[in-house]
Amino acid sequence: MAVRTRLTVWYTIVTAGILALYLLLSLALLRAQLLRQVDRQLAEHAREVRDALLQRTDFRQAVDEGRIQLPAVPPGAPPIYLQVVRGNESVAARSPNLIGWRLPLDMDLVALNVQGRAAHKTLITEESTPLRLYSLPLMDSGRMVGAVQAGYPLLDIEQTLQRTWTTLAVGGILMLLVLSLAGWWLASLALRPVDHITRAALQIADTPDLRQRLPLPRVRDETYRLVSTFNALLDRLARVIDAQQRLGADVSHELRTPLTTIRGNVALLRRGAADDPQEREIALDAIEAEVNRMSRLVADLLLLAQADTGMQLEKQLVEMDTLLLEVYRQAQAMAAVGSGGVERVAVRLGHEDQALVLGDPDRLRQLLLNLVDNAIKYTPRGGTITLSLYREGGWVRVSVQDTGVGIPPEALPHIFERFFRMPRQGRKGVGLGLAIARWIAEAHGGRLEVESQVGQGSTFTLWLPEAEGFAPS
Repeated sequence: MAVRTRLTVWYTIVTAGILALYLLLSLALLRAQLLRQVDRQLAEHAREVRDALLQRTDFRQAVDEGRIQLPAVPPGAPPIYLQVVRGNESVAARSPNLIGWRLPLDMDLVALNVQGRAAHKTLITEESTPLRLYSLPLMDSGRMVGAVQAGYPLLDIEQTLQRTWTTLAVGGILMLLVLSLAGWWLASLALRPVDHITRAALQIADTPDLRQRLPLPRVRDETYRLVSTFNALLDRLARVIDAQQRLGADVSHELRTPLTTIRGNVALLRRGAADDPQEREIALDAIEAEVNRMSRLVADLLLLAQADTGMQLEKQLVEMDTLLLEVYRQAQAMAAVGSGGVERVAVRLGHEDQALVLGDPDRLRQLLLNLVDNAIKYTPRGGTITLSLYREGGWVRVSVQDTGVGIPPEALPHIFERFFRMPRQGRKGVGLGLAIARWIAEAHGGRLEVESQVGQGSTFTLWLPEAEGFAPS
C-alpha cells in the first residue's frame, strides 16, 4: 500500500473515531438535558399536588378515602400524568388523562419514598412505552402515608433523539467523506516533493554521471534535509567510486614497474646471465628488491582494507619515551642505508618527556617509522631530522621535524590521501605511508597534523591522549 493511501486510511480512521465519539457524547448530553427538563416539570407538578394536600386539615383521611381532585392538564401542555397512591400501594386518585390505566409502581421508588426521599426513574409500561416517573412521598409525623407520582411518556424525546442521531450520522458521514478527500489531497501535497526526489534519483541512477545532484528546496524543512542528506550520500559515493578507480589505477601502476623489472631480469637469466655469478647476483638482487616492494605494497593495502572494516587494535599501556628511543635508533640505521654506514641525513633526539598512552605499540611504532621514512625521503643530504616528545595538558605530543624540501600549499590538503605523491618530486614511494599513519592516530583517539614551508622543511605532529592516572617519576 502506498504511503499516500496509508496516510489517508489512518487519517480517515482517526477522524471517524473522533466523529463517532462526538456523536455519542452529543446524544448523551442532549438526552441528559431533555431528561433534566422533564424531571423539573414532573417535580413542579408533584409538589403542587402535595402542597395542596398538605394544606387540607383532613388530607390523611382524604387520601385514605380517595377524596382527591387532581388538576387536568391544559390543552397544548406536556402530557404529564398525576397519580396519588396510598401507603399500601393502592391508587387514591388519578389525573383525568389517566382514566383507564395507572402509573406503574416501582419497588425501588417505594423504598426511597419510605425513607422520605423523592426520586426519578425511567420505566417501561405494559404497552412497552418508556416513561419517566417521579415519586414524591406524603409524610405525616415522619411516617409515609402515601406518595404523589408524576409521569411523562418519553416517546417524543426518543423520537427527537432518533431524528437527531439520523441527522448527525448523515452529516458525519458526509463530513468524513469530505475530510477523507481533503486528507488524500493533503497527503499528495505533502508527498509531492518526495515524488520529485524519487524521479530525480531514478534519473541519476540511470546515468553513469554521479556529478548530478538533486535541486535543494527553497524552504528549509524536512524535505530540504532529506535532499541535503541524499546529496551528501551521492558525494560520498562519488568519492568512494573515484577512490576505487584511483586505487585500481595506482595499484596497477605500482605493480607494473616491479613486474617489468622482474620479467626483464628473468629474461636475462634465461639468456645466460645465470652462468655469470656476478650478473646472476645482480639480477636476483633486483628481483628480490622488487618482490619486497610488492610485499610492502600488498601489506599496506591489506592494513588499509582492515582499517576500513573497523579493525580493533590490541591496546595496552605504552611508554612513549621508550618507544620514541627505539624509533630514533632505527631511524639512524634507515638514514645510513646505501651510504656506507654514514648517515645521509642527521637524525637527532630533541626534547623527551616521560609519557604513557593506551595504545598498540606495534602500530604506534609503524606510525612513527612511516613519518621518519617520509622525512628521510624528502630531506636532502646533510639535512636534519629531529624527534621530540612533550606532555601537554592531558595530551602527548610527538613531533618529527625535518629540514627537507617542504610541501607546497596546494598539496597540504591531500597529503594524507591514499596514493598521493607530491608533484615534481619523482617516485619516492607508493603514497600509502601517511594515510596509514593518520588512520593509526585516529584509531588511538588522536590526530596527525602537518606544518610545512617550501624549502625549509616540514613538521608532522602526533597528538595522543595521555593514559589516565599517569604521573612521571
